[in-house]
Amino acid sequence: MIEMGKKLSVVMPGYNEGPCIYVNLLETVSVLHGLANDFEIVFVNDGSRDDTLQNAQKAAEECGNIKIVHCETNNGKGNALKEGVEAASGDYIAFLDADLDLHPSQLKRFIEIMQEEDADVVIASKWHAESQVNYPLRRKIMSFCYYMLLVVLFRLNVRDTQTGLKLFKAPIIKRVMRMILVKRYAYDIEVLAIINHMKYKIVDAPITINFSRRDHWGRMRLSDVYDVVNDTLAVFYRLYILKYYNCSS
Repeated sequence: MIEMGKKLSVVMPGYNEGPCIYVNLLETVSVLHGLANDFEIVFVNDGSRDDTLQNAQKAAEECGNIKIVHCETNNGKGNALKEGVEAASGDYIAFLDADLDLHPSQLKRFIEIMQEEDADVVIASKWHAESQVNYPLRRKIMSFCYYMLLVVLFRLNVRDTQTGLKLFKAPIIKRVMRMILVKRYAYDIEVLAIINHMKYKIVDAPITINFSRRDHWGRMRLSDVYDVVNDTLAVFYRLYILKYYNCSS
């Protein structure tokens, strides 16, 4: 449990989550009551074209712990998280996907690991020995290949950067999110590469994940895979060649 006097913020970006967001927000509130005495959910509506905003507002009307950030246009998950972190007021900030494929109850173990390991960041890892993963084979192959690329480029001592559940000490993630430039799929590696470059301690955690989307590729198309690789190489260029993040920090 988060220590007394400290606040937990959960940043939850969502795009076209209308059918489930009302229930998922209230379910997350129920879970967080057992994890922190003081908490908030910052739901970021990333330019949804359905009734996501209306359903999120309905949940917020029923629970004062829910804060809504509305983006008029869909600018990508990285940008939504950036907006959410800026609006968050907690001492600890977690990222949680709105579909709840990763259930918020797993944050309990993340909090324990952060306290036990004196970590600055705890991230979900599908490759952790204790993880239970119901995940399409094609996504597993993509994830492993991307992991190998990151080992070569960034020497990150973590096995999985892309899984949505993450926990940060607030001063660190607020500082880092002001620097990121990637708005869409490769934002994870930009965030973690900067944190790693700054010598903060990153620890991975086991997770249970049930992939619920009907499309086994999720919302990622082959063109998106190209964009992820391209953006990842751009992060490498900014980090090691331009030294951009040194100047920004």
